[in-house]
Amino acid sequence: MAQVAIEMVKKTGIDFDRLLTLLIRNAAAELTTYYYYTILRANLIGLKGEGIKEIAETARIEDRNHFEALMPRIYELGGKLPDNMKDFHDMSACPPARLPSNSNDVEAILKVLVEAERCAVRGYTEICNMTAGKDHRTYDLALAILNEEIEHESWFSEFLGEGPSGHFLRRGETSPFVSKFLK
Repeated sequence: MAQVAIEMVKKTGIDFDRLLTLLIRNAAAELTTYYYYTILRANLIGLKGEGIKEIAETARIEDRNHFEALMPRIYELGGKLPDNMKDFHDMSACPPARLPSNSNDVEAILKVLVEAERCAVRGYTEICNMTAGKDHRTYDLALAILNEEIEHESWFSEFLGEGPSGHFLRRGETSPFVSKFLK
């Protein structure tokens, strides 16, 4: 762990224990979402589903990247991930993005996808609000993830007919905002 980093974050007046809890719960959400998106993506079939599959795959891979980027910061701040995967799953900041009962209903799958992204946007906005001007490294990381989660929400909401977002699918590049934390 980074002793000076911990000391500096604590000196800012941030509720340090709450910050660590939020980081761990959001890491759990990212890893579980990666798992559930694997199942959701596999069920995006037929004429309607195939058009969404590539976008779901990009969001899935980026959620895994978000987990990978969060994990070092959790440990830098003296935190750790639970030893038991079930415990980790159950502490997720967001509810499981489970396959709907009718696995052929593409619109129902899209609603699961967009709600998962909206939960993530709320979670990273909270971390950004907590760390802005105080914990620069955590803020930068949370903001990078937030940017990608907003794009994911926009992609899925467009398919639900909620209006244009101005965001486009990335070609050949994943995690443009988070990639600097993965090196």
